[in-house]
Amino acid sequence: MGSIHVNQVGKAYRHYPTRWSRLAEWVLPFLRQRHQLHWVLEDVSFHVSPGEALGIIGINGAGKSTLLKMITGTTQPTTGSIQIQGRVAALLELGMGFHPDFTGRQNVYMAGQLLGMSMDELHLLMPDIESFAEIGPYMDEPVRTYSSGMQMRLAFSVATARRPDVLIVDEALSVGDAYFQHKSFARIREFRMAGTTLLIVSHDRQAIQSLCDSAILLANGRLEKAGPPEEVMDFYSAMLAEKEQQTVRQELLENGKVRTISGTGEAGFADIALLDANGVRVDVVEVGSNVTLEITVDVKKPISRLVLGFMIKDRMGQAMYGVNTHRLHSPLENLVSGERIVYRFAFPVNLGKGNYSIALSLSRFDSHLDTNYEWRDYALLFHVINMKKPDFIGCAALDVSLDIDRLSS
Repeated sequence: MGSIHVNQVGKAYRHYPTRWSRLAEWVLPFLRQRHQLHWVLEDVSFHVSPGEALGIIGINGAGKSTLLKMITGTTQPTTGSIQIQGRVAALLELGMGFHPDFTGRQNVYMAGQLLGMSMDELHLLMPDIESFAEIGPYMDEPVRTYSSGMQMRLAFSVATARRPDVLIVDEALSVGDAYFQHKSFARIREFRMAGTTLLIVSHDRQAIQSLCDSAILLANGRLEKAGPPEEVMDFYSAMLAEKEQQTVRQELLENGKVRTISGTGEAGFADIALLDANGVRVDVVEVGSNVTLEITVDVKKPISRLVLGFMIKDRMGQAMYGVNTHRLHSPLENLVSGERIVYRFAFPVNLGKGNYSIALSLSRFDSHLDTNYEWRDYALLFHVINMKKPDFIGCAALDVSLDIDRLSS
């Protein structure tokens, strides 16, 4: 079983004002120091227990790839220590270690040996690697003729040819077609069920939330936040929208969930309600029943353009449905301070039974990343029950009709 211990790890690179300064320090090391340290990571600590999955998120330049390179041993930390137990397979940079002039098959043998496999083992695994990669005759063509998606297919197939104790994936699965992404994630889930420890870097919210037990957020080379994947992803989304005079805060709700709120404050939510067909506020609704989401917004400062959006999420934080007034071609313009607007979204609750939450966004355009007036997770919670329809499995109520013809022989 694999585990990862990262203890107060930091990474710094030497920065010299000129190339002559570098030479002078190398030739005359006993004289004064001529470089400055540029820290890309500082004081990062976390632990991943055997069989657990940790997601790492952060903007480009936050230090994610540097951290993974230290964990896999391709570079060494300046401070702190890293301990890994078990056999490790890593997918860092796409096609890393592949020689462009060698064929896919030749590269499989080279990459496999770097992962600790013997030639005899690779001979036995080759049919499975070919079958999973599904690149056909290109297996015997030079890798330089491959598309990025084909390189990813082959790299993933080699790295996962046998189940590792620790699997490390850095954004590689964002490349390629949807079919192979589904296939790859299915294999990762199989490994997880079999006890593989997973470390994954991704900007894909659904991947992090569906695969990971916990997540950490890196910002400016430091560990900004750690916790449940949904809570960390919500904070990350709010942080991306944060600009001058914006605030990001989190509140602990009675049910133990953490609500994230952010925004500049020119407009805000005054009231949120889910109404049944009779206009009565409800928090329990029947599958397929008609409801209205009523949202009252107060305008606190003049706004040139206002877009309201809502997102329904399941108990795991996965998006079930989302839309906004920009996409519905109904944005409001030239609002003045003191205005109150009431929005009413009417829809049937074609959802499976379970607990759901609604997140709300007030912004200038289609995304809250452009002028976020207010963004609020867990703005409203409701429960869906099924008392009237045939029982079904899943998160979508499709109202399937059935017709059977039984023909005599």
